[in-house]
Amino acid sequence: MAVALGLNFHHDTSTALVVDGRLYAAEEERWSGLKHNRRHGELKGVLTAPTESLTWCLDAAGIDPHEVDAVWAAAMRPSPSSGQWLATEHDELAALLPDPLGRKLRLVSHHTAHVLAGYLMSDLDHAAGLVIDAGGSPLGFEYGPGRERITGYDLRHGKIDRIHQALPTLAAGRDGIERIHHSLGHFYRNMAHRVIPPGDEPEGSMMALAAYGDPDRFRSAMSHMIGLGEDGEVHVLAPYGSADAANPLHAGGYEWTTANAAVIPLSVRADFAAAAQEAFAGAVVHVARHLHQLTGAKHLVFSGGCALNSALNGSLAEQSGFDHVFVAPAPHDAGTAVGAALYGWHHQLQQDPLGQPTDASWGPEPDGAGMGLLPADWHPVPRLGNSVAPAVAGLLADGYVVGWVQGAMEFGPRALGHRSILAHPGRRDTRDTINQLKRRADYRPFAPAVLARYASQWFAGEGDPFMNRVVRVLPHQADRVPAIVHRDGTARAQVVHPGHSGLEEILEQFRLRTGLPMLLNTSFNLKGTPILRTAAQAVEAAASLGLDALAVGDSLFVPDRLSHGRPPLEMSA
Repeated sequence: MAVALGLNFHHDTSTALVVDGRLYAAEEERWSGLKHNRRHGELKGVLTAPTESLTWCLDAAGIDPHEVDAVWAAAMRPSPSSGQWLATEHDELAALLPDPLGRKLRLVSHHTAHVLAGYLMSDLDHAAGLVIDAGGSPLGFEYGPGRERITGYDLRHGKIDRIHQALPTLAAGRDGIERIHHSLGHFYRNMAHRVIPPGDEPEGSMMALAAYGDPDRFRSAMSHMIGLGEDGEVHVLAPYGSADAANPLHAGGYEWTTANAAVIPLSVRADFAAAAQEAFAGAVVHVARHLHQLTGAKHLVFSGGCALNSALNGSLAEQSGFDHVFVAPAPHDAGTAVGAALYGWHHQLQQDPLGQPTDASWGPEPDGAGMGLLPADWHPVPRLGNSVAPAVAGLLADGYVVGWVQGAMEFGPRALGHRSILAHPGRRDTRDTINQLKRRADYRPFAPAVLARYASQWFAGEGDPFMNRVVRVLPHQADRVPAIVHRDGTARAQVVHPGHSGLEEILEQFRLRTGLPMLLNTSFNLKGTPILRTAAQAVEAAASLGLDALAVGDSLFVPDRLSHGRPPLEMSA
């Protein structure tokens, strides 16, 4: 038996465990109830042990800590003494772990953990790797001061070559010498905080709003902030490549700051968002093309926080020069635990890669505890037989909105059919209804989950099992599924492959009733909270959101009188 453990102690705290080729993985936020496992206002750099997720992974696999062969974590935190950062962080992290895990702990760079969370799950032999985020491990003496921001790799089995590294530089600016940042992750977040008022998730909201805008108005302003150089160089003018969004930015006759985000008209903010998205995507494509020239690889593996930008990923697939772009299943920081575990599994323990997954159901089952907490006006639907899918498909076909909790919890920031809210994609009012239920901005789109064998009949381009890529909806089909078509004619399509334990059966049952091989699929959570984990949380959320029904495992629950004033539900035996 071979056992490798991977950990992330920073934001998006997480654990991943590989035991004889099976992966167990979970994020700490699903236990703490805090998005990214961080309290509001908490300082960056705070180390947090993934206590609950670690306990669950070991218990679920039936593993004693003494049976773990390899323990790896993603390094990220600098120390005041740059020459001692690695040793200092190692000792701090090891002290947070029980014996003997702390004694076995080793560190891998943050960006290497990111890229391996994709590459070692890709079934690819030779690939270029690209990691872009706000910031990763300190670069140390090899590259000078600074942190990982944009990193390129040449990847082969058993070999990881770092071939491109963005480095901080100094340049003459209007006020003298300025540091030129290279953090495209910080740039995008910086712009998003100037566009999206507090209370909404900034990066995802700006990406959605960009589809409503025209980039022409602010293209010149963006070109002043981002410069593209030879050999894949990207220069982001200070302070716009940092977390400082308070420094005023004057463009188009407006002062863009976090404080002004709610004051500037939405149409103007949409144009600004479109220009920011265009500049950001252009910079990433610029780096990717350089990696294509350096490596000669036909495939690109993309990871890091910027790989959550599904609109970018669609552009990258079309414009980078690679035949295929594989986005890591969990490209955000929680995924570094997966990359760290796979590094130990493959490179230290010399085990074969796990193979390319089509689902990320690596977490706990919902368990039945808490189902007795149903509100007084909710009740179970009896005599459903061996599956709830036929009954739920009937509800969905009639336009009802259903909470869906099935099987092992998915890993990552997006619901993939195990902790989801499902709805009819063909009803024009569906998107407005769910945006109201979840208290989201009405310009934000919803993703479809589509059976793989029908995907090419509805979408142009390669979809993704993990909702990581935007594709175009075929124009002659768009009117049939208006609830999942964004303003620009795209959709973030989740392609559901055979054997998917959460969605395959319900999608097939819905197709038989409606002729549509897809459902609207969004995360099952309350605003500002992580995707839920347990059956008890599902009951509370279904009632709080005002859903029409809740399916947990083989049980279905409905309120006595459905929401929105609709008549009582009648179910046949």
